[in-house]
Amino acid sequence: MITVTPAAASQIKLSAEQGKTEGMSLRIAASRNSDNSIHYGMGFDDIKEDDITVASGDIEIIMSAASAELLKDTTIDFVELEPEKFQFIFMNPNDPNYKPPAE
Repeated sequence: MITVTPAAASQIKLSAEQGKTEGMSLRIAASRNSDNSIHYGMGFDDIKEDDITVASGDIEIIMSAASAELLKDTTIDFVELEPEKFQFIFMNPNDPNYKPPAE
């Protein structure tokens, strides 16, 4: 369902350690913008009753059912977009603005 690359998993673990949130799940949220693109959010959170839980390696991910539908088959990576500027990216085939990386 959701894949977290090794680079993203490493950064997620580091963020949890730095924020003293080890042991909490990573919540990912997704919603549609007015132009049909998808807006993403991430943070550490406790599991709520109606959450969907998935694991990618040793990263536990929680999300709402609505977000899960928008995030189906998404890959999360942590990449250097500009020199010394790293960020999480969502490679999501459900987003009309997504273009697969050239091989």
